[in-house]
Amino acid sequence: MRMMLPGAVLAGVLGLALSAGAEDIRIELPADTRVETVRAEYECGGQRVSAQYINAGSVSLAVLAMGEDVVVAANVMAASGAKYDGGRYVWWTKGREATLYDLRMGEADPGVSCTPSG
Repeated sequence: MRMMLPGAVLAGVLGLALSAGAEDIRIELPADTRVETVRAEYECGGQRVSAQYINAGSVSLAVLAMGEDVVVAANVMAASGAKYDGGRYVWWTKGREATLYDLRMGEADPGVSCTPSG
């Protein structure tokens, strides 16, 4: 089974404009893998973050749209909640809330608290 995120579909889901000719992202999965997608909107310190969670067996991703940026983050081990690392960002959800960390801010950074919107 293939989990495929076509550039055009990803753009439509997240309300983004991707350039023509965008490549598809393909992840090969066992044939019996169930793929579940959940979408959520957050307000993070005055910034809107659109999250698409893709869960497929042992593969869990969060695709975050923040302004002009799109971050694909992979699930990593966490003491509680669900934690995703992608590029310079860490996205950590606990219940309905989330915290967005920018790793450039250092380890003492408390992150930005995010609450569901809409």
